Amino acid sequence: MRVTVGLLVCAGATTGANAQNVEPSTALIGSRAVAVNSQTGKVYAIDSRQGSVSVFDPRVKSTVSVRVGAEPVAIAVNEATGRIYVANNQGGSLSVIDGPSDSVLATLQVGSLPYVVAANPAANKIYVSNTFSDVITVIDGVTNAITTVKAGSADAIAVDAALDKVYLLGYENTNLIVMDKTTNITGKKQVGMHPWAMAVNEATSTLYVTRVGNAQLMALDEKSGVTTTIPTGAFPCAVAVNPATNMVYVVNHGDDTVTVVDGTKREVVATVKVGFLPQAVAVDAKKNRVYVANSHSDTISVLDGNRNSVLKTIHTGKNPFAVAVDANNGKLYVVSYSAPALTVIDLTD
Repeated sequence: MRVTVGLLVCAGATTGANAQNVEPSTALIGSRAVAVNSQTGKVYAIDSRQGSVSVFDPRVKSTVSVRVGAEPVAIAVNEATGRIYVANNQGGSLSVIDGPSDSVLATLQVGSLPYVVAANPAANKIYVSNTFSDVITVIDGVTNAITTVKAGSADAIAVDAALDKVYLLGYENTNLIVMDKTTNITGKKQVGMHPWAMAVNEATSTLYVTRVGNAQLMALDEKSGVTTTIPTGAFPCAVAVNPATNMVYVVNHGDDTVTVVDGTKREVVATVKVGFLPQAVAVDAKKNRVYVANSHSDTISVLDGNRNSVLKTIHTGKNPFAVAVDANNGKLYVVSYSAPALTVIDLTD
């Protein structure tokens, strides 16, 4: 069964905040438009043009719209508190939404053009980056108190809650910045040309970074600092991990493939052909399925993790660019440049 929800989501373009409402052609756009709270099953999707967040509750199959700031571009869930954080790009603010009541608790000023937001449930802290800025805003999840840290530009943020580490990555910066829970910068790591996306496997304490300039995936042992580089396809733009199998999936936007990497051996085990210009990926660890959003095929490729092959192809709205899966409820959420923008797919069918 497929349920469409009336959203129109415009996420931040990779070229900067001013391109957010441009219909995509061949350019990559942000994939942080949707987030799931696995504890409650609720999904949150931004509606940039309306300045709101739509909340879909699969338990009652209903949607509510929560008004936030101007042009929301990114969203994160803190499952420790059930709060949702929305970066409002043109509003220069961060909206804090209460999960149980679906209402805005606070609006925090975080500087001009906020771009990325991430939550660290272990430390109960939220991190916000701003376009064209080297300052990171850190919010206390209890008091909403704000601290700013000059830590370099961050176009991507990854959190390892188990080790209480925060990683900051800038597209034009060859350094990976590491912060601890007290917002101290604890390290820098060279990551090569044009790093793009990150994913953490907390089970193995490994951080994965795609390098579009080198067509490589870098695997960083978080404890020893040792790195391994693994070849990928052209323009690796997204990465996701299945912690149950320790397999890593790299989406190659430039040649319409997914590189499958064995996280233990740190070597490529398969290259799978998917749709035209893929750009987002989500993993269902329970079913060992991988979902790839093909932005110019208007489809989702469903990969069988056991055979490393395409199991089926699902048609979506125009230009799907963000995808999330809730294994507990058996739902796949796809955000597209179409009306309605959010498609809810029942994976139990």
